[in-house]
Amino acid sequence: DMDPESIRKGLNSLLPEDILVRHAEQAPLDFHARYNVKSKTYEYRLLNSEQPDLFLRRYAWHMPRKVDTASMEACLSLLNGRHDFSSFKAVRSDNLNPMREMIRAELHHSPESGLIRFVFEANGFLRHMVRNIVGTVVEAGSGRISFDEFEEIFEAKDRKRAGLNAPPQGLFLMMVRY
Repeated sequence: DMDPESIRKGLNSLLPEDILVRHAEQAPLDFHARYNVKSKTYEYRLLNSEQPDLFLRRYAWHMPRKVDTASMEACLSLLNGRHDFSSFKAVRSDNLNPMREMIRAELHHSPESGLIRFVFEANGFLRHMVRNIVGTVVEAGSGRISFDEFEEIFEAKDRKRAGLNAPPQGLFLMMVRY
């Protein structure tokens, strides 16, 4: 029997540098890492600046055209609570239950750097859900769709109505709560 701290250290010595186990604890024998999740938190990073940042190119979506963060925050406010997220699932999704409880959908903006962080915490996520939400919210922030149109897209429960799938390099799984 190894103690959880030894397991944490051992895992970190074997994992690639961009993956870190921050905490380990003993779990019941019937524990399942996928099915016992209470919530997951994802962060999506968007660099909204005229010039790209070479150090962030693999870790953020670069968008040189200014976006309206207030419009994007308004759209995000609609997502909190229990909803059908079918409009934001992957095109070919095999998930039969699109109902999810969004605990928080937030935007944090750093005007001096241009970095915008979208933070999503929910009891579960559909495939491509975060990237599809971000892609559609950015369309609102770019003035391509209005708040009312975003609301219609969300309520339509139809993936074909939503915006583009944001690129993968800005997406990070930040936390899993059990």
